[in-house]
Amino acid sequence: MIQTSIQFYGLPSDDPNAHIASFLEICDAFKHNGVTDDAIHPRLFPFSLRDRAKNWLNSMPTDSVISWEDLAQKFLAKFFPPAKTAKMRIEIANFAQLESEPLYEAWERYKDLLRRCPHHGLPKWMQVQNFYNGLNASTRTLIDAASGGVFMSKSQDDAYNLLEEMAMNNYQWPDERSIQKKTVGVHEIDAIMALTAQVHSLTQQLKITQLSANAIHTTCDFCHGNHTSEECQVGNPFSQAEHAHFVSNYSRQNNPYSATYNPGWRNHPNFS
Repeated sequence: MIQTSIQFYGLPSDDPNAHIASFLEICDAFKHNGVTDDAIHPRLFPFSLRDRAKNWLNSMPTDSVISWEDLAQKFLAKFFPPAKTAKMRIEIANFAQLESEPLYEAWERYKDLLRRCPHHGLPKWMQVQNFYNGLNASTRTLIDAASGGVFMSKSQDDAYNLLEEMAMNNYQWPDERSIQKKTVGVHEIDAIMALTAQVHSLTQQLKITQLSANAIHTTCDFCHGNHTSEECQVGNPFSQAEHAHFVSNYSRQNNPYSATYNPGWRNHPNFS
């Protein structure tokens, strides 16, 4: 397909149908008494073209255009070939609602496909049916409930008007659940992993600090044993073990019937 650059009064467009629609809209802004549109449009249309589109129009044989309708059809046949028409018809027939796409945006996107291919040849009932079949299950259920039963049982005009009303209502009162959730990207995942690692490191440091504090409280300053300094019995003259040993030794040394009794104390003045 030949790529063209079409511009209408300074407004660029790559859609031949939109170009013609804009041209007719501006031409309808002014009227001349006694002059028909079929006489005005062919004379003004060359000023709306440029580059290849204008070269194509200038290369046409003289008197090859008999009316404005004939010129418009030849223009569309040149810059909107049948292959492009067939492609857009396939897009219309295979229309599908996107994930998390609200009803209003889906309906506007579908109508935009129809506007870009006005010669699609689809009747109104088939346009409505293609759109309804392309919706997801939840949206179809909502439309059926709003229609009071089966949506496709309505007439084509009633079904089309219902879609317009529901789409407008969805635009004015958007469903918060239809808002697309933010996808976690690579940077977000890296940030979460880094934060998790920092929390784990702080937890380990806290455990080590707690263990160190417990070790300080349970370590003896004298013998470095696993008890407090107040409980240490090493070198304590009042400890129960050494006190019992001292009493035992005293008893053995002063017992006159013991083997360790000193006989020389027999003449001691205190024992006389």
